[in-house]
Amino acid sequence: MNEPLLRELVPAVIGVLVRRGADFAAAEDAVQEALAEAVRVWPDHSPRDPKGWLVTVAWRKFLDAARAETSRRNREVRVEAEPVPGQCEAVDDTLQLYFLCAHPSLTPASAVALTLRAVGGLTTRQVAQAYLVPEATMAQRISRAKRTVSEVRFNQPGDVATVLRVLYLVFNEGYSGDVDLAAEAIRLTRQLAAKTHHEEVAGLLALMLLHHARRPARTGADGRLVPLAEQDRRLWDTRLIAEGVDVLQAALARDRLGEFQAQAAIAALHADAQKAEETDWVQIVEWYDELVRLTDSPVARLNRAVAVGEADGPRAGLAALAGLDPALPRHSAVLAYLHERDGDLVTAARLYAEAARSAPSLPELEHLTRQAARLNARLRG
Repeated sequence: MNEPLLRELVPAVIGVLVRRGADFAAAEDAVQEALAEAVRVWPDHSPRDPKGWLVTVAWRKFLDAARAETSRRNREVRVEAEPVPGQCEAVDDTLQLYFLCAHPSLTPASAVALTLRAVGGLTTRQVAQAYLVPEATMAQRISRAKRTVSEVRFNQPGDVATVLRVLYLVFNEGYSGDVDLAAEAIRLTRQLAAKTHHEEVAGLLALMLLHHARRPARTGADGRLVPLAEQDRRLWDTRLIAEGVDVLQAALARDRLGEFQAQAAIAALHADAQKAEETDWVQIVEWYDELVRLTDSPVARLNRAVAVGEADGPRAGLAALAGLDPALPRHSAVLAYLHERDGDLVTAARLYAEAARSAPSLPELEHLTRQAARLNARLRG
């Protein structure tokens, strides 16, 4: 069973059903039933046109469910001619489906969660990790969102900001999680950028390209996480960096700064340094100031504290960190790093161990554990 192919086809198949008149919740249910049928049938009889097969089966499932509801709802269900197996219109509905999921009847948080689950193909657990909330909480949120839209006809697209947030979270999950959706997020953002001149769409595309360019250097041959300062920059994709910088410069020239442009500018400054010690931390702090002004995000303030520590010394970084909530994700890891830079190895070792216990991923847990072990070995020696 080709699971990556199924993951790629699901959004397009849901999009076809929605375009034919199915409401979103019914379309997703029908596609899930079609997937179950594919798991049963495909190993022995693989279709020549997988998408066409899924559309045909899913549409039949939808019609069966709609007919069953006819007597209860006492209304006529429009029945369209079913497509011939193996034939399917060559239309990519995935991007449009992202817009439809950002429906005004949903809160932005629910729209993002529903899209990540139904269109992005993430499990409820993965969506919960993206939101940093318990899985049970996210399951309830997604269920409520599906109930909300069960009677909604998706003929009014949502706003660009919500769609961008969806794409950003999909990219981050693909970049650091156990499902690789980064390339798909870039593909969709390219499509969106080609259809609109919105500067934040360009900013997000630039940010994705610049981060994705560093991907080959993020892990070592043994699978270990490699921090930015220690990465082999010869492995960075210079073609993606150049494209990201060009896209960013064009966006900034419109003089309508947004958070994704600010983040992309920070990533571009990192990419511009041939060596870690050549990083222009003063400019990075300035861009973080802009990002904090735009978003007032605690995460932005946390990252700004790291940049301040590099630009003005670790004690300045610790001072910038002082007002932030210690429960903030990765707060202990940043605090440990700054204390190590300041020479307080005992405190740093304790904080690295503490950070490891709350690490959001296995690679980070292993990295932080090694950091604590390294300092403890130095203290014993």
